[in-house]
Amino acid sequence: MKIKRDHFCGQLSRENVKSKVAVAGWVKRRRDHGGVVFVDLADRSGVVQVVFNPEINEEVHSTGHSLREGWVVAVKGKVVLRPAESVNPKITTGEIEIQAEEVEVLNVSKTLPFSIEDEIDVNEEVRLKYRYLDLRRPVMQKNIYLRYQVTKATREFLDKRGFIEVETPFLTKSTPEGARDYLVPSRVNPGTFYALPQSPQLFKQMIMVAGFDRYFQIVKCFRDEDLRADRQPEHTQIDIELSFIEEEDIFELVEGMLRYIFKCTKGISINTPFPRLSYQEAIERYGSDKPDTRFKIEIKDLSFLGKEGKFKIFHRVIDEGGEIRGICFPEGFHFSRKELDDLNLWIINQEGVSGLSWIIFGEKIKSPLARFYSPQVMDKVMQTFGAKKGDIVFMVADKKEIACRALGNLRLYLARKFNLIPDDKYNFLWIVDFPLFERDKEGNLSPVHHPFTSPREEDIPLLDTDPEKVKSRAYDIVLNGEEIGGGSIRIHKRNLQEKILKILGIDRLESIDKFGFLLDALSMGAPPHGGIALGLDRLVMLLAGEKSIREVIPFPKTQKAVCLLTQAPSRVKEQQLKELHIKVDLEQ
Repeated sequence: MKIKRDHFCGQLSRENVKSKVAVAGWVKRRRDHGGVVFVDLADRSGVVQVVFNPEINEEVHSTGHSLREGWVVAVKGKVVLRPAESVNPKITTGEIEIQAEEVEVLNVSKTLPFSIEDEIDVNEEVRLKYRYLDLRRPVMQKNIYLRYQVTKATREFLDKRGFIEVETPFLTKSTPEGARDYLVPSRVNPGTFYALPQSPQLFKQMIMVAGFDRYFQIVKCFRDEDLRADRQPEHTQIDIELSFIEEEDIFELVEGMLRYIFKCTKGISINTPFPRLSYQEAIERYGSDKPDTRFKIEIKDLSFLGKEGKFKIFHRVIDEGGEIRGICFPEGFHFSRKELDDLNLWIINQEGVSGLSWIIFGEKIKSPLARFYSPQVMDKVMQTFGAKKGDIVFMVADKKEIACRALGNLRLYLARKFNLIPDDKYNFLWIVDFPLFERDKEGNLSPVHHPFTSPREEDIPLLDTDPEKVKSRAYDIVLNGEEIGGGSIRIHKRNLQEKILKILGIDRLESIDKFGFLLDALSMGAPPHGGIALGLDRLVMLLAGEKSIREVIPFPKTQKAVCLLTQAPSRVKEQQLKELHIKVDLEQ
C-alpha cells in the first residue's frame, strides 16, 4: 500500500476540516455529477463522501470515475465542509467530505450478488452463501459488535466477582444428556468415538470438586437436534458454576450480571430482583414455562361451566378429569364470524384440541354457548376476568395442561396479530419449582432438565414412593418469552446420583460406563455446588431486536444444519474413511 490509512471513515467530523487524512475501505456507491465524481467510501466505522474533482487532479478524477461498488480503495485528501444544501443528517459524517488528492485501487470486485445495505430484498440463503458480504452490512456489523460487547461485559463482571475462566475439552465421552451427540471417530483408537459436548456440565462439576470454587466459560456447545429460529447445531453459552451456594446466590449473581450487561451495551437500567413464578403457576396463568409477560392477558379457570348450565361437552370434560380454561381479549379487537371459525380451525390443527369456544360481551351476549347458560353464569364469566362490554373470551376444554398450552399459544398468536407486545420492554422472570421428572413419549421417566439436577431435600423420600411428585432445585431465566438460561443446584453425593440414574432406567453397569468418572469424583469430597448456563446467542438476539439467532452469529447454519458458505457437511475422500475404519452405506 502506498497510502497508509490514518483515520476511519465514519469517525471524521467538523474537527478534521482543513486536515489531510488517509482513509481506506469499500466503494458503497459512485455518482457522476457532470464531471465531478462522488464516492461513498465505507469501513466498519461508517461512511464518508469522497469527491473526485478534475480541477484538483485529473488523473485521480479519472481513477475515481472508474471505481465500482465493492472495490477496495485508499484515498488521501483534505477534509472540507459540504455546501449547506448537500449536508446529509442521516450519517455521522454528513457535514464533511474528502477532496481526493491521491487514490490507490487495492482490489477490484465482481458485480456483487446484493447491495451492502441494511434494507435488502434478498433470500436468506443468498445472504448465508455470501456471508462475508452480508457481514459488511451496517446492521450485521452492529450485531456482531454487540455480541463482542456482551462477552466483554460478562468477563468484566465475573472477573470482579472472583471467577476464573477455565477451558473444558471439545473431544469427550458420549453421555446421555437429552439430545443427540455429534460423534467424532478416533483414528488412533479404531472403532471408538469422541463426542462433541452438549454442554460442559460434567467437567464444570469436576472443576468444583477440584476446588476452583468459581468457574465460568464462554463456550461452544453441540447438539444434533432439529433446528428452528433460535437453535443451531453449535451454539455459545455463558457457563457458570459455584461451590458452597444456594439458589439465592445464583439469582443475585445472574441478576447483577445482566444488569451490568444491559447498562454497558444498551445504556438501560433494569430493575432487580426479577419476579419469580413456579413452573405450575406459569403453566396455569400463561400456558408456558417461558411466558412473555409484556402484555397482561392471562389464562383463568372456567371449570364451573362444566358443572353449571347444559353444555354437554363441557360437562363430559369435567367428568373425565379435565378443565375449562379461558383468556379474555379487551374491547377494540373485533372478530368476524369467519375469523372466529378460522381461529377454531387453527387451534384444532396446531394444538390438537377438540375446538375453541367464544363469548363476545356486548349489549347482547354473542356466543354459540349462550343458549346453554343463564345470564347469571355469563356474568360469572365476566367477573372471573373483570371483563367489560366489548371484550371477547376464548375457551378450551381438555386436560388442564393441554388446555393451558393451547390457550398460551393462542394468547401469543393474537397478541402478535394485534401488535399488543411492546418492543421497548425487557421483562425478566425466574421460573422455579420444576418437577424433577417427566414422562417421555414412551411413558418412561426422563429428567426435565438433566440427570445431575438435585431434588429438593424434603422431597428425597418421594424418590422411593412417588418420583413424579419430586420437585427439583432447578431454575430457568426468561426474557420476553424466551428462555435465555437455565441451571440448578447439582447432586454432590454419589449415592443420590446413582439413585437418580437408576430411576431413569440406567443400571449400575451403564452408570459406571457412562458416568464412572463423575461418580468417582462425587465420592472424593465433592462440595455442594450449582450453576447456570445462559444462551449467548439468544441474549444477543433479544438485545439486538432480532427474530433469529442467525442474525447475531457470524457464520450460522441453515435449518438443515448446512453451512451454505463452505458447503459443510460434505463428503470426504475414501482414503480418509479407510484411515478411520469407517464405511458409508447410503442405502440404509
